[in-house]
Amino acid sequence: MDEGDADSAAATVRRYYESLREGEPLAPFFADDPDVVKYGVSERLVGDEVQSGLREQTERTEGWTVESRALRVTERDAHAWFSDQMFMGWTDAERRIRYEFETRWSGTLERRSDGEPAADGEWRFVGMHVSTTEAL
Repeated sequence: MDEGDADSAAATVRRYYESLREGEPLAPFFADDPDVVKYGVSERLVGDEVQSGLREQTERTEGWTVESRALRVTERDAHAWFSDQMFMGWTDAERRIRYEFETRWSGTLERRSDGEPAADGEWRFVGMHVSTTEAL
C-alpha cells in the first residue's frame, strides 16, 4: 500500500471515509454494475440498489463520525481489497435517533473506465461488507 499515492486504492478508501463524514455523495465510489453488492449494518444492496441506497442514505442521515483504526489495503494490478475496524456513528435526520457502532469493514475494488474494467481506470468498489457484533 502506497500511503502517498493519490491514485491508490488506499487513497480511494480514505476519500470514501471522508465523503461519508462530510455527507457528500457516495454512489460515485461504486462501479455501476449489476453484480456490485454492498452489505451495510442492516441492509443488502445489489446492482442499481447500491447507487439509489447510498443516495437515500446521504439524504436521510447527518453528523457522521468515521474513525478508522486498522485500515489494510492490498493492490494487485487492476484489483484491490481492504479491511478495517472502525467506530462509526450517524444521526437519522428524520427520526432524530443517533446510532453508533464498532464495525468491521471489508471490500473489493476494481479499476474502471467508462463503466468497464480498465487497467488505467479509477478505483471503484465492486463489493463492500460492513458488519457489527453489537445487537441492533
